Amino acid sequence: MNTLSVGECIGYAWETFKRRPWILIGGVLLACVISGLPQAIAPYPVPSEPGVPSPPPSTLAIVTGLVSIVVSIFVSMAFVTFALRAHDNIEALTISDLWNPAPFWRFLGAYILVALTVAVGFILLIVPGVIASLGLAFAPYLTIDRGMGPIDAYKGSWHITKGSKWQLFLLVLALIGLNILGALALLVGLLVTLPITLIATAHAYRVLESRNG
Repeated sequence: MNTLSVGECIGYAWETFKRRPWILIGGVLLACVISGLPQAIAPYPVPSEPGVPSPPPSTLAIVTGLVSIVVSIFVSMAFVTFALRAHDNIEALTISDLWNPAPFWRFLGAYILVALTVAVGFILLIVPGVIASLGLAFAPYLTIDRGMGPIDAYKGSWHITKGSKWQLFLLVLALIGLNILGALALLVGLLVTLPITLIATAHAYRVLESRNG
């Protein structure tokens, strides 16, 4: 397939999810738990009464905050790696596929470049920020899947999404709606909708990579 279809992306994700739901649920749940551990260990202080300033954070809280940032990057990498491997071969997927530290610096560099571009886009006007976020969405994927450096991944994402940003926008809206429904189902539904979101996004990446790669 060489065109991007919202229904096809979600349909592919759903069919993949049905084949091995528990490995997908387990992987997403584990990654979410790990991402919340630093804050659970040393949460930032909060005011005891409304209007009362928060006490200054302790040294432990500051260190934990820095650790939390690093952990969040590793978790983001884990989600991308897990989603790509689930998409490509769900039968061979294991929990260990969450651990892929090798591209850390490439991933971080691409993440920073994308974040700065999107931030500038939103500061100037909201629409350019949305366009930038869609056009650069797959830069992190390219650092992991193709081993590209940050600048090449930045350019590569813009290239493969050329002419497909409207379809990507519709896909994002559909996935947001899907996860809202998952959250309304006593949050348990997110254990289904989050894996579907990851695989649907990976499928969109594969379709666009195949078409424009």
